[in-house]
Amino acid sequence: MFVDDPKEVRDADVSAVAALDEPTRRRLYDHVVRQPGPVGRDEAATALGLARQTAAFHLDRLAEESLLDVVYERRSGRTGPGAGRPAKLYRRSTKQIEVSLPDRRYELAGRLLAQSVEESTATGAPVQEVLHRKAEELGGQLGAPGDASPFDLLERYGFEPRHEEGAIVLGNCPFDALAREHTQTVCGMNLHLLRGVLHGLDECGYAACLSPSPGRCCVRLEPVA
Repeated sequence: MFVDDPKEVRDADVSAVAALDEPTRRRLYDHVVRQPGPVGRDEAATALGLARQTAAFHLDRLAEESLLDVVYERRSGRTGPGAGRPAKLYRRSTKQIEVSLPDRRYELAGRLLAQSVEESTATGAPVQEVLHRKAEELGGQLGAPGDASPFDLLERYGFEPRHEEGAIVLGNCPFDALAREHTQTVCGMNLHLLRGVLHGLDECGYAACLSPSPGRCCVRLEPVA
């Protein structure tokens, strides 16, 4: 779930969204995604009244930003010698682009909750028990001992940590909207996720505990005496 570096992913997503700010590029993107099949450069240029070179430039830029995928097909349907070179075509990318400020991780929460319901249904184990275990397992996978400090890791994943009277408080909840409506379930999941993070980092100097407070995450990392 947290495979790639989240900062790199966020920077790439911001770059992709920024690429759509150019009017011609946005028109080309909208045209391609409305079509039932892949679109060629000539077709896109004709549809939007653009020079072929202009359409090609912007389509390739959209592909570089992972907004479009490139495929090669022979439009004639012929194969073998004399069939000609496959045409370069564009279609909507399968990659999901998402930019959220502050950082939100609703897909992560949804996956944990769905997996927990499925396992609970299959095994009969209480859903909450499964959810806490899976959240803690995931947290343990986020960092290896010595890989980063808890502060650095939490900053990387959007929790906006800050030091306060020896503790680490978290200025942002990645599950904010869910936590507001389903506080007990989501905050419990988050607590076990962060306990798993500490365990994965082999960090004995802090303990994750629930400490709800307006305007910040419900979990706080307290120093261990």
